Amino acid sequence: MQNKCFWGFRSLVRRKQVDSVHVKRKGEGHHHELARKLGVPDLIAIGVGATIGAGVYVLVGTVAREQAGPALTISFLIAGIAAALSAFCYAELACRCPSAGSAYHYSYICLGEGLAWFVGWALVLEYTIGASAVARGVTPNLALFFGGLDKLPALFARHTIPLIGVVVDPSAALIVLIVTFLLCTGIKESSLVQMIVTSVNVSVLMFILIVGGYLGFNTGWVGYELPSGYFPFGINGMFTGSAVVFFSYIGFDSVTSTAEEVKNPQRDLPLGIAISLLICCILYMLLSVVVTGLVPYYALDPDTPISSVFAGYGVQWAVYIITTGAVTALSASLLGSILAQPRILMAMARDGLLPSFFSDINKNTQVPVKSTVTSGIFAAVLAFFMDVSQLAGMVSLGTLFAFTTAAVSVLILRYVPPDEVPLSSALQESIKSVSSRLSCNIQESDSKNLQSSASSSENESHNLHEIREALLGCPPIEKSISQALFVSHCAGCVEFSCFAA
Repeated sequence: MQNKCFWGFRSLVRRKQVDSVHVKRKGEGHHHELARKLGVPDLIAIGVGATIGAGVYVLVGTVAREQAGPALTISFLIAGIAAALSAFCYAELACRCPSAGSAYHYSYICLGEGLAWFVGWALVLEYTIGASAVARGVTPNLALFFGGLDKLPALFARHTIPLIGVVVDPSAALIVLIVTFLLCTGIKESSLVQMIVTSVNVSVLMFILIVGGYLGFNTGWVGYELPSGYFPFGINGMFTGSAVVFFSYIGFDSVTSTAEEVKNPQRDLPLGIAISLLICCILYMLLSVVVTGLVPYYALDPDTPISSVFAGYGVQWAVYIITTGAVTALSASLLGSILAQPRILMAMARDGLLPSFFSDINKNTQVPVKSTVTSGIFAAVLAFFMDVSQLAGMVSLGTLFAFTTAAVSVLILRYVPPDEVPLSSALQESIKSVSSRLSCNIQESDSKNLQSSASSSENESHNLHEIREALLGCPPIEKSISQALFVSHCAGCVEFSCFAA
């Protein structure tokens, strides 16, 4: 009984090696690998698109009106700094452990299987509920183009089932299925569409900044002429606002789920995460400067703050442009959520925590089609039948759990490194070169006398010393590499001793 309990505990805390995902099973071919087609521009598009959702079009008015006032700009800055700390953790982990799975993969390597299982399902919950909630927001925005919810075509309008009183949303389910089909066509095609949609969304934000700035300079920025000053709710209100707007930065972590589809993950993943977060932070801060400067914070409409501000200045036509930005923001955020979820399922299936069905990769498109279709259908059904706004708080809980485990994993990876740590290509080539030279020298020593073999051993020791000095710039791997080279050298010496004897 005690042995069984001990075995169960060891199963919960066992860790996998960094490169275990790259170990191929017998009979597997190239079509079982994801296509490496993404570069830095693709990662930036995925990160910005998944981060800037339609919520920012509402969040600006709500937080400025109730928590921060004009100090909303500083709230976005503080939240951006906090998000950057998490982004640095993800960037380092993505660089050293470049495999699909995001926080699940990192926690499995550093914290063990038990916590990784919880992190994996927390991420699945986050992406599923997040995608369904985002899809549900499409219908109200589409209704603005038709003049109201009651004027939407029957195919896109919401309907109430009489017997059970459930409000179904065909538009939400339809857009989820469209995005799912797009993701099944290939990662490069998906990233191209994401880049186009994100460009439209960023263009709308730039329109708001340019036109809003022009109106502000003409009117003298009346929103900042307040008797209560720049901090109407005090410093506490500013920090409260930063806690609320922090979740507008969620989404950059979806970039790390595409690690196996990036051409140069050690370089491109950190750049993609950092640049996408920087773009989002700058846009958020500039948007809050313009909106809170055009009208006093207490006059902002909590539901449609940006549209109401432009309508108050007589720019009624801007409502359609802003609505277009909201729809594209929803679409980009939805694509980012559904893109990441199948890769989490694929990583869990590879490790045996889910059926192998989810780890299958299509040989034509080189994407996990089965897991993408499964997660897409589930999200579409959820968006069609349920109003998941009440469950949206669970998304924040899952994100907080994932961010925490990522931060802990960085500490463990730095100070208690796993058995294997990913090396740069330059170091790998150096080690291969020395290993081949050692092997050749050992074979040649079999046909030489003792004196020449001793001279060769001195040369080998000199080569080992040079490689050790070259590796001193990488502290986390210095110890393991030095030990490996020492063991290799000792093995050669033992072989020569046996031969001489």
